[in-house]
Amino acid sequence: MTIRVRLDRVLYERRMSLSELADRVGITVANLQILKSGRARAVRMSTLDALCRALDCQPGDILAFDHSPTDDDDGVDPGEDPA
Repeated sequence: MTIRVRLDRVLYERRMSLSELADRVGITVANLQILKSGRARAVRMSTLDALCRALDCQPGDILAFDHSPTDDDDGVDPGEDPA
């Protein structure tokens, strides 16, 4: 299971470039690229708020939960004793 970032799709729908979004939100293009590629480990709520305001969208338009298993998903609940 993983969170997918759909920023490319929202940018395409809004006909907005990554650099334009970076200017509107006050974030570097490099940091937006990290988020867009799915390599970000965390997103501040203030950043998500700024993205949603600039893109006139909801957080669910940018982020999606994917139920399919990933390579690092061992099927064990982190709070569960694996034994």
